Amino acid sequence: MVSFRICSVAIVIISIVIMSFDIVGDKYTDRVESKTPKMNGLCWVAGDSIAEHNIDDILDLGATWISQTPFGLMNGHTDPNIELMNERAWWGETDKGIIYTAREAKKKGVKTMLKPHIWIRNSNGKWRSDIAMESNEEWDQWFESYKKWILHYARLAEQNQIEALCIGTEFDITTRRHPDKWRSVIAEIRKVYKGDLTYGANWYREYETVSFWDDLDFIGVQAYFPLVKENVPSKAALIKSWGKHKRSLKKLSEKYDKKIIFTEIGYKNTEDAAIEPWTWPQNLDGNTPISDATQMLCYEALFESLWHESWLEGFFIWKWFHTSYKYEDFDEYHTERQKRRKEWAKKRGRPMRPSIYFSPQYTDAREVLKKWYSAE
Repeated sequence: MVSFRICSVAIVIISIVIMSFDIVGDKYTDRVESKTPKMNGLCWVAGDSIAEHNIDDILDLGATWISQTPFGLMNGHTDPNIELMNERAWWGETDKGIIYTAREAKKKGVKTMLKPHIWIRNSNGKWRSDIAMESNEEWDQWFESYKKWILHYARLAEQNQIEALCIGTEFDITTRRHPDKWRSVIAEIRKVYKGDLTYGANWYREYETVSFWDDLDFIGVQAYFPLVKENVPSKAALIKSWGKHKRSLKKLSEKYDKKIIFTEIGYKNTEDAAIEPWTWPQNLDGNTPISDATQMLCYEALFESLWHESWLEGFFIWKWFHTSYKYEDFDEYHTERQKRRKEWAKKRGRPMRPSIYFSPQYTDAREVLKKWYSAE
């Protein structure tokens, strides 16, 4: 009788243990199966229209996300007022264009990150990282103006089920001096928007000094890291340089237990593409040597170095143009665009600048992107 009871108890205990393993196993399986895939992103360039084939083009590439960028206007880097530019903008940067583009993308299974930027009209050589008010009162005014501006886009994102929102980009001085005010902005956004939040910190100094990553869902980095000091580098040199950046990025991810997305990353088709990746093509010397091969190597080194890192959630490649509704073939669209550029330069008596592209679309770098974005 005692043996029977002991056996019965043992069976019950074993059954409970087995059930526990099943439950844990099911939960683990659910967690693994529901893991968010990498953000195969493109920074979408706003135009005067889009068509269905524009979304098909990025699906063919393997892209699963786009970022859309409307602008707010400041008159100078010390101006405490931010103007909503909903009426004076390209169609794709207006509320109407953003909503339409996000809906068309969603129909095809492509998600959207809304990524509003500040544009400084009278910049005098300053940019977003230099924004700094001259008194505490003006700081309060700037943050109130910013909060009103960004909440407009947070509500737009929520109402249209846009999957992610980047709450700001490259405000180095503001994030170092006023982290509590940024936490307040984030708290207000959370009240009206239920999707994922990130912030796009500049690669230079800022991404490691932001102290409010714990209030966000992802750590965002504008990842224009300098990789080498010489033109036409080897892929081995590029991969080696990524090693030191990987260590600091992984350390930051572990500190906050947050994955990292590159809210922007891209390379020009020039021989010096890996020296200062952030330099705008219009700011380059007209004699800058073109090198499609260097651009391609930069992308190969990027993916080979980082794509399988567990702390990385994805890239948004700067940048992706698309045709208007008038053109289904991108090459035809690009040819016509180049023709207009030549006519514009000739009419104004200006030399035609070299075809420097801050996009992988025009070179073999596109095939590198497709290889990695389309991989299982």
